Amino acid sequence: MVPVGFIRLIGPGGAGKTTVGRALANRLRLPFIDLDQQFTRRFGGISDYLAAHGYALYAQNNVQVYLDTLRSSSDAVFALSSGFMTYGDEIHPGYLLACREIVTSQTTVALFPSFDFETCVKETVRRQLLRPFSRSPEREKQVIRSRFDLYWKLPTKKCATTKSVDAVVEAMLTPPHARQSVMLNDAG
Repeated sequence: MVPVGFIRLIGPGGAGKTTVGRALANRLRLPFIDLDQQFTRRFGGISDYLAAHGYALYAQNNVQVYLDTLRSSSDAVFALSSGFMTYGDEIHPGYLLACREIVTSQTTVALFPSFDFETCVKETVRRQLLRPFSRSPEREKQVIRSRFDLYWKLPTKKCATTKSVDAVVEAMLTPPHARQSVMLNDAG
């Protein structure tokens, strides 16, 4: 197999990073790494950690877990935490360089439940409320409304996850010259 390095999946919560990431890793016969799971292994449940230590320390340690995981792994599909790209620049000494590497990598893909803003908000809230650690519907709306534009403006490939998981994986694997019509049309 040709080394691919890390395929990083970024995007808001509920975008499908874990679901699509597992399927993509399976298709490529690569390991799948979920940053949230890595954090949980090291520090315990994210909700409990946030309640005890606050978001700033969570973000700082999440960046460290990311960097440690990069150092200890090779080719893999890597789903980042939904807020990873939204931390403040000062959160960790290695954060800005990590973000720069993420957004300039040809293998980073930003996932969205939909490219339409209002549909994305509705679908994000629906998906997030199915999770045991979800926030209130109003808080989920606030979070996606604040993060959508940030993720949309990142200079990465983008993929909507409104289609089946197999169709999303296929779109991600489509060569760049054929990708626009596959990846940018989430209407059908």
